[in-house]
Amino acid sequence: MSVTALEPVAERHGILPAPAIRRMIDDGQIIVETAVEAAQVQPASLDLRLGNTAYRVRASFLPGPNQSVAERLETLSLHEIDLARGAVLETGCVYVVELLERLALPSGVSALANPKSSTGRLDVFTRLIADRAREFDKIPQAYRGPLYAEISPRTFSILVRTGSRLSQLRFRRGTPDQSDTMIRQLHEREALVTSGAPDIDGGIALTVDLRMTDDGAPIGYRAKRHSGLIDIDRAGAYDLHDFWEPIHRPGQLVLDPGQFYILASKEAVRVPPTHAAEMVPFNPLVGEFRVHYAGFFDPGFGHAAGAGEGSRAVLEVRSHDVPFILEDGQIIGRLVYEPLTEVPDTVYGQAIGSSYQRQGLKLSKHFR
Repeated sequence: MSVTALEPVAERHGILPAPAIRRMIDDGQIIVETAVEAAQVQPASLDLRLGNTAYRVRASFLPGPNQSVAERLETLSLHEIDLARGAVLETGCVYVVELLERLALPSGVSALANPKSSTGRLDVFTRLIADRAREFDKIPQAYRGPLYAEISPRTFSILVRTGSRLSQLRFRRGTPDQSDTMIRQLHEREALVTSGAPDIDGGIALTVDLRMTDDGAPIGYRAKRHSGLIDIDRAGAYDLHDFWEPIHRPGQLVLDPGQFYILASKEAVRVPPTHAAEMVPFNPLVGEFRVHYAGFFDPGFGHAAGAGEGSRAVLEVRSHDVPFILEDGQIIGRLVYEPLTEVPDTVYGQAIGSSYQRQGLKLSKHFR
């Protein structure tokens, strides 16, 4: 498909697309001992691979400004697990795994991590940790050092191995424009959501779809507890009914604490090839629940779906300490758009094997 050209501006602020990520690899700003696989480089992000050893730790932690992750692991690790032949990460446990990728970021370039879409849809809580970090998932400009994944399966135990890809990294140069003014102007040109007038206030609002479907299909899925093991690297290997309970009652849904749900947005989303998008953390003042562990939307998501119809956002939902009633049409998140620094050479879609283009309500790629 054709891609709208970006004006050539030196050191343009924005998200780095695949060509820039490949240059970072060639320039030694992304350091690997095992060569990066072509499929790791997504349209505007890099998939990160698990290394050889998982450390079972007592609790989640941040190293703080004066320590490395390795130094903290010396006191917090309970035992080591060899991932070379595959190993099970059990629900309710916390693991830390050094990744195969390291960084030597230049000045002016920072990075932000999220679980991959398939990881979030399995309720596998995954965050990135860097040496001397005070925050999860954020890598400051000019950072040099290793990267670690904190992994805590919440609902399903998972089988992983060296090279498994659970999270992804997006690189950002400078401070891109994320303003509501930019989003309004972009919506006028591109119709970012395709159902009604948009609510733009700190991002473009997405609402939950709990309507009865014409064909009687589920409005959502509730994860079954005490299900079987899921191999993170096997697509289409599992019967969804062994792991999920379809939800058919329309209109409203009571979220039970500790339960995990897959729902969908009412709006169909479009991300033009010149931009990337991210689901921002939901305001806890309007509901005690969390939506969307995996918040990246690559350039081209929903854009090439045909006739401007877009793709709905799949929502990974978990209530907090109390039951919460979710109503059809309730706002559950906001989408923020950022420009790319240059024209991407690939966009999200079937041509690169993307799993969720033109999606409606859809479980992770592991289920048939």
